[in-house]
Amino acid sequence: MTTPLYIVDAFTDRPFAGNPAAVCLPDTPRDAAWMQALAGEMNLSETAFLHPRADGDWDLRWFTPAVEVDLCGHATLASAHVLWHEHRQTGPSLRFHTRSGWLTATRHGSDITLDLPADPPEPEAAPTGLAAALGTRPQWTGRWPEGHVAVLEHAAQVRQLTPDIAALTAAGIQRLIVTAPGDRPDQDFVSRFFAPGVGVSEDPVTGSAHCVLAPYWCARLGRTRLTGFQASRRGGVVGVELAGDRVRLTGQAVTVHSGALRV
Repeated sequence: MTTPLYIVDAFTDRPFAGNPAAVCLPDTPRDAAWMQALAGEMNLSETAFLHPRADGDWDLRWFTPAVEVDLCGHATLASAHVLWHEHRQTGPSLRFHTRSGWLTATRHGSDITLDLPADPPEPEAAPTGLAAALGTRPQWTGRWPEGHVAVLEHAAQVRQLTPDIAALTAAGIQRLIVTAPGDRPDQDFVSRFFAPGVGVSEDPVTGSAHCVLAPYWCARLGRTRLTGFQASRRGGVVGVELAGDRVRLTGQAVTVHSGALRV
């Protein structure tokens, strides 16, 4: 028995940039232990598992090498890309049943737009040890249910950041978004994302983080549509649009590997 398995670079229009995700389409449902083992084998920040539903929609689950997560934007984008470009799904939209409820993907030419729940951060004092772990003191700190946000003054600080991951873990910081205003005409804000609590020291481009960033930056800049750049080594572009309690994230994706799993 073989199972289709793809690697897709998400939130980029070229290979070897953006955020790679594995996308697996088992013929029959697999248990969580099997999916977690495959995610560990792939050793990417996320592996997505798709299974068709009787109503024409899709069940979608996401696993890091260490745990199952409630929401992953880049692996959802990668999954939609696979269904349209590798499995020849037709129609302008797809719907996924997930641990975060129903999510949709819509295509417009080479762009894919995801409709995801907004997760605005609330102001909160910085955890003890955060500034020391970052090597700089944030201008503003906040929290959303899954982690912390640190806002720096300049984009260059975000780009040059070399945080002490062990110190973040010791400070009890599971997930951390670091962000600052953009410093280029096509970038309204920049960010990086560190998630030692789920086995990912730094995630290259993080859709779920932009569900947090969009409400913050749209309020601060007084606009509803912005362009974010996640300034990891690979880098990636995420268009964001705030629509009430939802965020629309837009990006592109590229298949870099197509194969079959033989177990």
